[in-house]
Amino acid sequence: MTERPEEPGQASDADSLLPIDEHVEEGHDAEGRKVRHRGIYLLPNLFTTANLFAGFYSIINSMSAQSALAAGDAASASKYFGFAAIAIFVAMVLDGLDGRVARMTNTQSAFGAEYDSLSDMVAFGVAPALLAFAWALGDMGKVGWMVAFIYVAGAALRLARFNTQVGTADKRYFIGLASPAAAGVVAGIVWAFSDYGIQGSKMSFLVALMVAAAGMLMVSNIKYNSFKEFDLKGRVPFVAILVVVLVFAVVFSDPPRILLLAFLIYAASGPVQYLLHLRRDKTLP
Repeated sequence: MTERPEEPGQASDADSLLPIDEHVEEGHDAEGRKVRHRGIYLLPNLFTTANLFAGFYSIINSMSAQSALAAGDAASASKYFGFAAIAIFVAMVLDGLDGRVARMTNTQSAFGAEYDSLSDMVAFGVAPALLAFAWALGDMGKVGWMVAFIYVAGAALRLARFNTQVGTADKRYFIGLASPAAAGVVAGIVWAFSDYGIQGSKMSFLVALMVAAAGMLMVSNIKYNSFKEFDLKGRVPFVAILVVVLVFAVVFSDPPRILLLAFLIYAASGPVQYLLHLRRDKTLP
């Protein structure tokens, strides 16, 4: 009995015997030949999983804060809002580590890239929108959840566009505000003002403008410096360490306000540079 040739895209007998949770990924070796790798890299995906957990933890605390507000416990609500915002900033650190760890250990993979994007969607898309909605936007009714959805949609579109431009975009710049930076603006606003005991209902309109603006900046064509040209592995002058220590000291002196100010400056830097560029072009003969 003659064997039927395997059709393109059809799983082989060996693959059909794999457990349903076994991951098989195709790639190319140094000579350009197609190879298949089974399993995933553990180390970078641990950081990505921690990033996902931080986003989920932020969502849980936002829900707890909303329940506390409904019960009239403003003090507990402020505490939960702070935890939710801090979790988003922790997710930023973890998000920056997973990619660097993967590159340093040569464990990049298509699975890791997709997993990272899905985690970012939770940590920097859904979590900040729900945090803003629970703190301030919920008092605006349908307008509030529409503004929150604008932010979520902007984050999703930003991540999808980034994934399609990985191999072609200039690494020195981000096209549109990066989703972690947008999340930093939203989380920073909630953390900074709720830490003072200010109720979000008193500044719903301002929060709505900021959240909507962050969502629109993510899908804009405005360029932002990515700071990826810095060589972290090379030698630097001794004074650079002193600058790093000074930065840490300033941030930890008042984390909510300093972080909010830093992310607001970064978010505004793109439009300011864009306007200066337009003005320069108009003045040129």
